[in-house]
Amino acid sequence: MNLISFSRVSVRVVVDGRDAPKTLLHDFSLELSERRIGVIGANGSGKSTLLRLLNGLVEPSAGTVTVGGADTVTDVRRVRGNVGFVFTDPLSQLVMPTGREDVELSLRRSVKNSKERAARAESVLDRFGLLHLADQSIYELSGGERQLLALAAVLAVNPGVLVLDEPSTLLDLRNRELLRRTLAGLDQQVIMSTHDLDLALDMDRVLVVESGRIVFDGGAAEGVALYRALCAASLGELPHESAPR
Repeated sequence: MNLISFSRVSVRVVVDGRDAPKTLLHDFSLELSERRIGVIGANGSGKSTLLRLLNGLVEPSAGTVTVGGADTVTDVRRVRGNVGFVFTDPLSQLVMPTGREDVELSLRRSVKNSKERAARAESVLDRFGLLHLADQSIYELSGGERQLLALAAVLAVNPGVLVLDEPSTLLDLRNRELLRRTLAGLDQQVIMSTHDLDLALDMDRVLVVESGRIVFDGGAAEGVALYRALCAASLGELPHESAPR
């Protein structure tokens, strides 16, 4: 496993109309070495910002982030060669007209021979059960098929770390289970944010993020239970609707 280290990290951004920067993630330090790590929390809690620190999509305002000893700011090219990132919306990263072309594009830097690259792409697509869709327009595919295609394109180059930002959002039950089985069988270290608490329970370690702070770091069952309690508490604070007259 790659050791991932956050040392005194915080993230702040300047928001129009505000005198002071907004803090997205408050000062925290972590070391992540487990094979499967889940990140859960409400929308806007800071989950995606935390994940994007891992491959330099977001730079820390203070502190340092390293993956396998490589700094995500000063050695970002090495980091991105080792950290594959799958976004919630696959259309944000599928840039070619068809799945076959997209996977071949991912392989262009690592596999120079065009015939070998085509054969490798076909093998990757077959592994994910996508070969029969390889030459269809990505706009003809379902949301779940696009998400699995994005995952295939990222894994084609065999990164050491796979980061997924809410990957099951667009998946139906069949494709969700396919994703679950696929993740379980991967050699990569997987770090995933999710609202699917069943997926979170598959993790070796869970982080709960609340209002830009990591409020829990530990076992999956305990983390999910705490998150459920936080959600219940927040609902209890809402004003009750007036009874119908």
